[in-house]
Amino acid sequence: MGAPESEDTVVIELGKKVGDAHVITVNCPDRTGLCCDICRIVLDFGLYITKGDVTTDGVWCYIVLWVVPYYDSLRLRWSHLKNQLVSVCPSCSTYFVLNLMSSCPASTPVYLLKFFCLDRKGLLHDVTRVLTELELSIQTVKVTTTPDGRVMDLFFITDNMDLLHTEKRQEDTRGKFRSVLGEACISCELQLAGPEYECHQNIPSLSPAVAEELFTSEELTYEDNRVQLLTDDMIKLKDSTITVDNRLSPAHTLLRISCVDHRGLLYDVLRTFKDFDIKMSYGRFSPQTQGHRDLDLFIQLKDGNKIVDPDTQNSLCSRLKAEMLHPLRVIITNRGPDTELVVANPVEISGKGRPRVFYDVTLSLKVLGICIFSAEIRRYTASDREWEVYRFLLDESCLFELGSASAMNELVNKVRRTLMGW
Repeated sequence: MGAPESEDTVVIELGKKVGDAHVITVNCPDRTGLCCDICRIVLDFGLYITKGDVTTDGVWCYIVLWVVPYYDSLRLRWSHLKNQLVSVCPSCSTYFVLNLMSSCPASTPVYLLKFFCLDRKGLLHDVTRVLTELELSIQTVKVTTTPDGRVMDLFFITDNMDLLHTEKRQEDTRGKFRSVLGEACISCELQLAGPEYECHQNIPSLSPAVAEELFTSEELTYEDNRVQLLTDDMIKLKDSTITVDNRLSPAHTLLRISCVDHRGLLYDVLRTFKDFDIKMSYGRFSPQTQGHRDLDLFIQLKDGNKIVDPDTQNSLCSRLKAEMLHPLRVIITNRGPDTELVVANPVEISGKGRPRVFYDVTLSLKVLGICIFSAEIRRYTASDREWEVYRFLLDESCLFELGSASAMNELVNKVRRTLMGW
């Protein structure tokens, strides 16, 4: 593999006709976690990977992904996607210097978007959709509805385009929100976040019972009778298998995964590798067959050795099975007399959360006609891992009847199926 010209680091070939997959090719110096970061960006742009191939010799990496839009209404800006992908690729000209240095990325400024407006059904998802279209990433949220039907929203955001420090980008952002909110908008402010951002990152208020249900040991059995596993969708996941083969290759461990497909599957597998500090030298992500995926992955430890220790193998396989069974936790609980929807996903060791979770949950609630009284996103540490926790206090006055067990199951299933892409 040779060094590509900088403009050829990322090449996107659009499908020739409607329905055809678009092809993303990345050719650049390799680094630990590169493929994971690329798959995360693809997921963040609302794209679904139909198949993929990854090859690296430890110095140069060649990645080919076939992708299609997941959302019918998705408006893709391919040049922005390319810029985001290029931004995570090591520079060819500086690779041999920088790869000898520890990676210390500069922190991204966090901004506070605060607006006060009249409430309406689907408001929170409409706001989230605008943030997504503007390529503004939600770091944490605090949404509160007042008794007189008004909403105070605090969105702590970062800018994927790194332009929010400019007056034009700020004014365009405020103008877009005023346009979407219309006459319902009372005020809209945008500024650098202050000390209040740190105060909103931790979540001390999860009850022990809710925390146990969300973060119980990953060695979950398929007979577990908790709410989040009581669906046919979850039962069929027991067909997933992982095999470890150290005989086929003299230098690599072959990991074969056969499992039910879900949106972000490749990202979930690769972020697990990233967390375990495992290198992938070759990987093939086969097309879906009757809802199942097959992955053949040749991997090594960071020191270049095969994975032969049984404890390491068991730990890796156990984590991968947990990620395939429930990469996102979804439960219904009570906060006093009120009904609360709680969604949680693990955070990468790098500190990155899963893309589009808030978008998909608010979309599900809007489709079901369920109003949101309050919402927040915080971080929580449990089972030696950091989690991103989304809490939605639901409005009991909506048309959707929340009181029955069947309604609760319908709500959980709808949210989970949207998140998993089923």
